[in-house]
Amino acid sequence: MDDNAQDPTPDGRPVLGIGMVGYAFMGAAHSQGWRTVARAFDLPLRPAMNAVCGRDADGVRAAADRLGWGAAETDWRALIARDDVDLVDICTPGDSHAEIAIAALEAGKHVLCEKPLANTVEEAEAMVAAAEAARARGRIAMTGFNYRRTPAMALARRFVAEGRIGTLRHLRASYLQDWLVDPQAPMTWRLRKDSAGSGALGDLGAHIVDLAQHLAGEQLAGVSAVTETFVRRRPLASGGTDEVTVDDAALFTGRFASGALASFEASRYAAGRKNSLRVELNGDRGSLSFDLERLNELSFHDHTEPSVAAGFRRILVTEPDHPYLEGWWPPGHGLGYEHTFAHQARDLVHAIAAGTDPAPSFADGLRVQRVLAAVEESAAKNCVYTPVPA
Repeated sequence: MDDNAQDPTPDGRPVLGIGMVGYAFMGAAHSQGWRTVARAFDLPLRPAMNAVCGRDADGVRAAADRLGWGAAETDWRALIARDDVDLVDICTPGDSHAEIAIAALEAGKHVLCEKPLANTVEEAEAMVAAAEAARARGRIAMTGFNYRRTPAMALARRFVAEGRIGTLRHLRASYLQDWLVDPQAPMTWRLRKDSAGSGALGDLGAHIVDLAQHLAGEQLAGVSAVTETFVRRRPLASGGTDEVTVDDAALFTGRFASGALASFEASRYAAGRKNSLRVELNGDRGSLSFDLERLNELSFHDHTEPSVAAGFRRILVTEPDHPYLEGWWPPGHGLGYEHTFAHQARDLVHAIAAGTDPAPSFADGLRVQRVLAAVEESAAKNCVYTPVPA
């Protein structure tokens, strides 16, 4: 049991005080997860949404009221110092991840940090070192790759681990959006390298790299990449324009340590694709395919069956014995994007209570960061580049 949790509630469960930094899109998604998790699942600790932090006093106070947080702070250092905060949830742009996470871990807090873990490999390495030191003191650090928590994706990982597709030969993954197709779309922090680290590569590519390595159960050993920035300047709300300093799209191939081949595409310029994430794995005994736009379904082909009746079958992942479904609705009543954040919170709370290592850990986040850096290096040098092993 976590010895940093607060006094027990009337039902005997210790309280786990949550403090969140950042309250925009990801902050709202994480808030949904924290609000919901204890109502859907039996937890050993009761999460308490004690404080949220943002730089704008009026904005963060309004967000606290809207999202369900008990208090508002305008300085993340003050949030970390609060006695009623046991876990710091970081939902800020990447340029602040390392500073906040390291300070929180050194202050004796557990940490959940949104992906990508950092803006550089060096920052991610420093975060892993802090997490390892904190782990020796009983503190846990998790990277927020929420798509692992889609029930169908979790079922796919189970199938691979059970040998249902045999030896992996191919993996292909794409994550496509279209919110930058209009060249007059305004400048945001996501288009600046100093705040975002990279563009579609880090924003979208981080997810599919993590899913690829997670589903395959092994690491990428090398990549070859190209990237492109299609619109080089964007209008500012205050007038004029500013330079886009990140990629708009990234395409790369990869090879796993086993020799299996992989291909990846991440773009925010795919007209008509709002949030299209697709992954397919092909092995010598079968194949698996997932499409986020049909997130309650997993396609599975068993290549050992007689060919007369073989083919991809649709598995509706809504049964009580499917991953995470014990907390939700009767079979056939589908889940949505927001449920992945409740599942993330569930797994983290259980890890904290049991004192076990979380997944994905900061070390997993670093492994993804090294692949992203390898992709950038390969694209810049127009050559194959091998990431340093974790």
